Amino acid sequence: MEGTVVAVVVVAVFLLLVLKSGMRVVNQVERGVVFRWGKALPSHRQPGITFLIPFADRMRKVNVQVVTMPVPTQEGITKDNVSVKVDAVVYFRVTDPLRAAIEVQDYVFAVGQVAQSSLRSIIGKSDLDDLLTDRERLHEGLALMIDSPAAAWGIHIDRVEIKDVQLPESLKRSMSRQAEAERERRARVITADGEFQAAQQLANASRIMSDTPEAMQLRLLQTVVEVAAEKNSTLVMPFPVELLRYFDRAAQHIGADLTKSVPPQPSQPAQQPPEPRPAQQAQQAQQAQESADQP
Repeated sequence: MEGTVVAVVVVAVFLLLVLKSGMRVVNQVERGVVFRWGKALPSHRQPGITFLIPFADRMRKVNVQVVTMPVPTQEGITKDNVSVKVDAVVYFRVTDPLRAAIEVQDYVFAVGQVAQSSLRSIIGKSDLDDLLTDRERLHEGLALMIDSPAAAWGIHIDRVEIKDVQLPESLKRSMSRQAEAERERRARVITADGEFQAAQQLANASRIMSDTPEAMQLRLLQTVVEVAAEKNSTLVMPFPVELLRYFDRAAQHIGADLTKSVPPQPSQPAQQPPEPRPAQQAQQAQQAQESADQP
C-alpha cells in the first residue's frame, strides 16, 4: 500500500514537472512562433500563458513593437555633383511574426542594410536643393525603397526621415555669401520701392497744394507747431507769400472795377490836312520851273 502511494506521488510530481517545463508566458508586446520537431506551426501564439509539448516544441518570441533604428551617416555625391553626408532614422514593426522568424535570419540587421543602400541611392538621384528643402518627397521615396524588400519579411516601414545633411565648409561659405547677397538685394528693392511710393505721395500732395494754396499755408503752420513744441530754438517767421498774392489779386479786382465804372469817350473824326493856298501854289510852281531850267 505504501509503495502504491509513493508511486502515485512520484508520477504526480513527474507530471507537474512536465507541465511546468511545457508552460510558457508570452508578453503583450510579443508573439510566439512554435517549431514542432523543427517545423513551424502555421499560427503563432497570442499573449498570455501557452503550453508546449515537452521535448517536441520550441518557441521563438518575436517583438511586434515599433523599432527605432538610426541609419549611420552615408557619404555620397548628389545629382549636381556636390559631396554630402546624410544620416537618417527608420521606424518599422513586425506585422507577420511567422515570416519574420522564417524568411530572414536577423530582420533588424537586414532592414538596416537595406536602409543604408537606399539612402545612398536616394542621395545620388537627388539635387542638393531637394535634400535641403524638399525632404518630404525624399522621405516618401526612401520609405518605398526600403518597404519593397521588407514586405516579404513580414516587416512594415512606418516612417523614414532624414535627420541631417552635412555640407562641405567651402560650400557653406558660398551659400552664406549667396544668402547675404540675396538679403541685400531684397533690402535695396524694398528701400527703392519705399522711395518710389513716397515720391508718388509727395507728387500727389504737391498737386493738391497747387490747386488749393491755403493748404500750403496750413502745412507751414503745422511745421511751425511741430518745431516749436521742443522749445529749444528760435523761429523766424517769413512774410507769407500767399498774403502778397492776396493783395495782388485784390488790386487787380479793384482796377478792373474802376475801368468798368468810367464811361467811354466819343471818338473824334480825323483832321484833314489844310489845303494849300494860291500864293503857295504859284511859289511852288516857280521853284519847280527853276529847278528844271538849271542844267
